[in-house]
Amino acid sequence: MTIRRFISWVEPILQRNSLAALRIAIAAVYVWFGALKVAGTTPVRDLVEATTPWADPSWFVPAMGIFEIVLGLWLMIGRGLWAALPLFVAHMIGTFGVLVMVPDIAFQDGNPLQLTVEGEFVVKNLVMLAAVIVVATRTNIRRRLTTRELAPAH
Repeated sequence: MTIRRFISWVEPILQRNSLAALRIAIAAVYVWFGALKVAGTTPVRDLVEATTPWADPSWFVPAMGIFEIVLGLWLMIGRGLWAALPLFVAHMIGTFGVLVMVPDIAFQDGNPLQLTVEGEFVVKNLVMLAAVIVVATRTNIRRRLTTRELAPAH
């Protein structure tokens, strides 16, 4: 099989399944990270604590974990993602609080161009945010189109 034939064979398969794969991958990250918070074994407990000094971490970190698990399961189910989108966006924006609330944790020597490990962990959420927006908007658009296409004409 030539490379061109392989690509022409695999490309439609990838196109049909890429959105679902992205949705499940994001869901897995949400459930996994949330479960670590609920179990009390998350490596970001101190980071969450530093970013939310107004909240008692003994309840807030597990509550954040439950919230993340719920969002992850919602993504896995893949229904009503438009309704969940504001929650995902708020959660992702909340993670950027590290850059504002505790910049000394996020930036090396106060330089916003030099991220620490924690800073990189936070900034990668730009990709998660964009991916969630794509999944939520494209999944619902595809479902509405499919429903309309399948509906009998009046």
